[in-house]
Amino acid sequence: MRMKKGVLKNFNSSTYTATVQFAGSYKVYLEDVAVARNLPAAEMTAGRKVAVILFDEHNPKEAVVVAVYT
Repeated sequence: MRMKKGVLKNFNSSTYTATVQFAGSYKVYLEDVAVARNLPAAEMTAGRKVAVILFDEHNPKEAVVVAVYT
């Protein structure tokens, strides 16, 4: 398990998933990342910093956004 920081690029409130660009990576985006339901949709605006837990670094479907901050 590993935690990484990134920038929120897009948020889909109907599926509660996000597109995230990891810090230090200008070309790599993770799409359809699950977002913790305790995070208010109003806080999920593009450009916000996010914390992402990767339960399995080789399987991006095993990632979840657990925090949003400025």
